[in-house]
Amino acid sequence: MVKEIKMQFIEKLKKGQSVLGPFSKTSDPAMIEVMGYAGFDFIIIDLEHGPNTILHAQDLIRATKITGSFPIIRVANNSAEDIGKALDIGAMGIQVPQITSAEDANKAVQYAKFSPIGMRGVCRFVRAAEYSNKDRFEYFKEANQQYLILQLEGVEAIENFDEIVTVAGIDIIFLGPYDLSQALGVSGQINHPAVIAKMKHIMNGCKDKGIKTGVFTDNMVDAKKWKEVGVDYISFSVDVGIMLEACKDIVNRL
Repeated sequence: MVKEIKMQFIEKLKKGQSVLGPFSKTSDPAMIEVMGYAGFDFIIIDLEHGPNTILHAQDLIRATKITGSFPIIRVANNSAEDIGKALDIGAMGIQVPQITSAEDANKAVQYAKFSPIGMRGVCRFVRAAEYSNKDRFEYFKEANQQYLILQLEGVEAIENFDEIVTVAGIDIIFLGPYDLSQALGVSGQINHPAVIAKMKHIMNGCKDKGIKTGVFTDNMVDAKKWKEVGVDYISFSVDVGIMLEACKDIVNRL
């Protein structure tokens, strides 16, 4: 099942198709299952902005995999402890916030990958290794293929983009359109031609390095726009926000 989940997500990206998924802040595995059955390609379990702990996240990952969605954890910090624990419990992708430099990017790679790529702490008695049931060499090899997604945040990150993408081991560069607009002097104007042009420039720079691009959006108009532009990894809103809008729509219709 794990291999099938991974292939569905990866194959779409390889074919040049966009993948779509929400952030999740809830602690109920049923909510994760619902979103998976709805057809989202991935779900980002949010440990940066949300009440969940690594203990909650274990069951949320199980729920994600049941439906065939790709489980990603956004860690709270770019640290060996946070990244290592998220991978140990079975996350198939790690999204690391607050990346502003090549040094930050290199640290994330080191924390997320086993030798010879990085220096991730080794323990086979974890869920990702089937609690030591999996062959150790198979486990180490598969673990180094898990997705690493780096969030470039703030003006400094945009300015350092060319250096950041030279770091080996990055799978997806994730950008906030508001950060882009601020860096370009058109704060909040996320549909400004300069923002679109900069995003395309970044996408081309990533493509040259074999890296995919991602973006956050909270409405369908912008999601379709970024898909048409060619963004690979589209994070659409947050589960609690999606639920709120659906509930308000029901109330307003009666």
